[in-house]
Amino acid sequence: MRVVRVEEFGGPEVLRPAAVADVEPGPGEAAIAVAAADVMFLDTLLRSGWGEDFFPVAPPYVPGSGVGGRVIAGPWTGRRVVADTKQVVGGAEIPVGGYVERAVVPETELIPVPDALDVQQAVALLHDGPTLQSLLDAVAAEPGRRVLVAAAAGGAGVLLVQELTRRGVEVVGAARGRAKIDLVRSLGAVEVVDYGEDGWTDRVGMVDAVLDGAGAALGRAAFALVRDGGRFVSYGTAGGEFASPDLEEARRRAVAVIGLTDLPRLDRARRRALVERTLVEAARGHYRPVIGQTFALEKASDAHAAIAARETVGKTLLLP
Repeated sequence: MRVVRVEEFGGPEVLRPAAVADVEPGPGEAAIAVAAADVMFLDTLLRSGWGEDFFPVAPPYVPGSGVGGRVIAGPWTGRRVVADTKQVVGGAEIPVGGYVERAVVPETELIPVPDALDVQQAVALLHDGPTLQSLLDAVAAEPGRRVLVAAAAGGAGVLLVQELTRRGVEVVGAARGRAKIDLVRSLGAVEVVDYGEDGWTDRVGMVDAVLDGAGAALGRAAFALVRDGGRFVSYGTAGGEFASPDLEEARRRAVAVIGLTDLPRLDRARRRALVERTLVEAARGHYRPVIGQTFALEKASDAHAAIAARETVGKTLLLP
């Protein structure tokens, strides 16, 4: 079968197609003919050699950990499913095994795709769904509150904009470039600003909370916009690193600073439940994933390069 491997740590060029023998499912396992595979920003970081202390992965390895398609062997044969291909190494979950045309996973990882969604949409929600639910709980925004979503055109950002708007929250979206600005506006944000322009914070004004998927200097600038007693939730590193707000200022102004490590840790059962909930809500029309670009499996390096160049909108998928 065809796969893409990271042959060594480095830039997108280290992602190389390869042919390997098919793996047959054993007892309690199923084989999936993969129709779509998720590409996460985390995949690009691990490929570069970042995070070895947290994710003990070493080349050569197959990156990615979210797939969707039809079961071709084992339990649920013939059904459309999504599944997580993560492996546990030394007690840590490692996002590997997803850039493939055929995946073998434990039966317990199979999640059915609702009739109202296609497989690509379901794959796009596999990882961002649990993130969405956790962030909504963390920001605790009530109707009428004003919330800034930074990196609003990202995979999680587009879901946050839609769901917060549906809940009656006044959403201000921040993104970079005309295409992303237009997308965020179409999803219901009452205001949209381009944080690539000078003075963008002046146009936003004060907000009750920030959901920061940008990080770095953009995230720190967004922190200054939170009203006293508000919340700053940091979940992304699109700018290269997490934002690092002044904690003394946060204490003085009673701003709750919440990072990814402060969110509840999700075991596999809880994560599965959140994925199922997200798929049901999407099928009911609460929100929709935005799949901005797809690449052939063999072009995984192009997908990583596009993400690094910040050329992507919403989710990026590989199509074997």
